[in-house]
Amino acid sequence: MDAKEQAAGERRVKDHLIEPLKKLGLAKPTSLTVAQFDAMVADLGGKLAYMSELNLQALAEQVANMPGGKDRDRFPIAAKILGWAAEIQPPADDASPLFRAVFAHALGQRALAEGWAPELLAELRRVRVWPREYDLRQVQDRAGDARRRVARLEEQLRRGDTVSPQDQTFQQRRAAAEVKCRRIAALALEVTA
Repeated sequence: MDAKEQAAGERRVKDHLIEPLKKLGLAKPTSLTVAQFDAMVADLGGKLAYMSELNLQALAEQVANMPGGKDRDRFPIAAKILGWAAEIQPPADDASPLFRAVFAHALGQRALAEGWAPELLAELRRVRVWPREYDLRQVQDRAGDARRRVARLEEQLRRGDTVSPQDQTFQQRRAAAEVKCRRIAALALEVTA
């Protein structure tokens, strides 16, 4: 997302999420100062700029029905709003700081080199937390199965055998995921360079 798209997205967040909620009477959380609330709103604008107008409206409706505070008249904290937003419209993989950090890290680079990056990406999408050692072993096991399946399919093709449409789709999706992982890593490494 370039600067122009980011600015347009932030305006959408303001117009279709923040302002409608303020018009409903939702106030700042009592635990925040005015400056902290303004910073929270600005941060939400930046982080939710990827969302479509329709999905922002859906998020506004959900926030309005689940307000914070003991009197249920306050903006929920940003973490809750961001969680609901991710359920309604998850951010693109290459927009996630977590995904970028993982693939820029030695862990992600190792996954790319050893051929288990697509399964690591799937795990990150599923749990959205930095992978632990136990999780990595499971990811590598799944990747081993996938790599064996791809090797078997490639061998069938070399022999001139036909492969099922499901197997072709599997192979194409895994290859596309590999390309996506490399793109995420490249984006992350550009930022850190």
